[in-house]
Amino acid sequence: MKFISVDSLKPGMVFSAPVFIEGDSILVTAGVKLKKKDIDRLKSWEITTVATDGSLVDPDAKAAEAVKKHGESKTAEPAKKPSEPATGSKVKPKVTAISLTEVQENNEVYRSYTELIERLNGVFDEISMGVSVESRSIDSISGRLLQTVRDSRNSVIGFILGGEVSGYELAKSSVNSAILSALIAMELKLPNHKVMQIVSGALLHDIGMLRLPKELVAKRGGLSEVEMLRMQAHPIYAHRLVVKELLYPEEVGFVVVQHHERWDGEGYPRKIMGNAIDIGARIVSVADAFEAMVSQKPYRNSMVGYQAMKNLLSDNSRRFDPDVLKAFIQTMGIYPIGSIIILNNGAFARVVEVQGTAPLRPKIRILIDEKGNTLKPDEGEVIDLLKDKHLFIAKAVDPKDVVKKDA
Repeated sequence: MKFISVDSLKPGMVFSAPVFIEGDSILVTAGVKLKKKDIDRLKSWEITTVATDGSLVDPDAKAAEAVKKHGESKTAEPAKKPSEPATGSKVKPKVTAISLTEVQENNEVYRSYTELIERLNGVFDEISMGVSVESRSIDSISGRLLQTVRDSRNSVIGFILGGEVSGYELAKSSVNSAILSALIAMELKLPNHKVMQIVSGALLHDIGMLRLPKELVAKRGGLSEVEMLRMQAHPIYAHRLVVKELLYPEEVGFVVVQHHERWDGEGYPRKIMGNAIDIGARIVSVADAFEAMVSQKPYRNSMVGYQAMKNLLSDNSRRFDPDVLKAFIQTMGIYPIGSIIILNNGAFARVVEVQGTAPLRPKIRILIDEKGNTLKPDEGEVIDLLKDKHLFIAKAVDPKDVVKKDA
C-alpha cells in the first residue's frame, strides 16, 4: 500500500486499484475517475493522504482492463459500514434470472432510486465526519423521492423487495422507509406539505445511529441493559441533529424522536401513547418495521414480504396505530409488489400490482411457467388473479430459493 498526498490529486485521475481513506474506507473504486468534489471533501475533512495498491492509469482506459492489469484478487473491495465514506462509488446491482426488468436494464426509474440512496449516503458520510450539512441538500432528496413515487409508484415499491442494491445499508433503509411512509401518508390523504415533512423525517429517522459507537450498532446477538439504553437514545440524538444542527421545524423533529413510541405507550424514549404520538412518527413506525423485516442484515436473513405483512397484521393495536396499519395494507396488499410467489399450478411469478379490494388476488407476472421454463422478466404473461379464478397463490417464497431452482 502506497500513500499519495491529497494536494497531488487532480480531477479525472484514475487508479488501477481502489483508493482508500483512513484504512478501509473507499474514496473511489478501480477505474473510476476522481471528481473535484471528491478532492474538496478530503480537504474539508483535513485528510492529507490517501492510500492505494494501484497505480495511475490512462483515464480513458476501461476499468475492467485496469483492474485486470493490477490483479483484481489483491484489491477486493471490503464491505462498507453505513457511516463509511462512499464518494465516487456507484451501486452495481447483482443481476439474476428473476431480477426486475428495471434492475436488468438499469432504466431511468431504477437509476433514480439508486441515486437517491447514493446521495443520502453522501449526506450521512458528511454528518458522521462532522462536516456541516444544510437541510436543503436533504430537501432536494426528499423532493426527488416524492416525485419518483408519484410518477412510478409500482416500480418503486417493487425495488424495496426486488432491488439489488448492496452496501449503503443505513441510506438504503432510510430511502425505503421514506418511500413506504410517502405511500401511507398519501393513502391517508394528508396535505402535501405534511407528506413532505414526513418524507424528510423518514429519511432522517435513524440519523442518531451515527452518534453511537460503531461496535454497538453492528453488534450481533443480544444487548446488555446498558447497551440497550444507549441504543434507545438514538431518537434523542436524531432529534438534536435534525432540529439543532439541520434547523428543521419541530414537525420533522417529532417524526425522528417519536418513531419508536408505541400505540400502547410501551415505546421509547418518552412512553407516549395513542394519538399523542405525532402522525408522521406513527407512519414511519410502520414503514420502518416492515423495511427492517424484509431487508437482509448481517445478523439475520430477510423475511419475505407476505410474512412481514402477517406479522404487522398480528399487532392487535399494541405497537402500531390501527388506522395507519390499515392504510399500509391497502397500499401494499397482503402480497406486496415485488413478492415472489408460487401458484397452485407450480408456476413461479412476481406480484406486479396489488388490488385494494382483493388483497389475496393481485396481478402477477409469470417468471417460471408450470413446465419449468424460465421466461425473460418482460416476456412472462401478466395474469389478473381477480379475473382468473382457477389460479391462486399457494405460497410466497424467498427469491434466493427461486434463483437456486433456476441454476
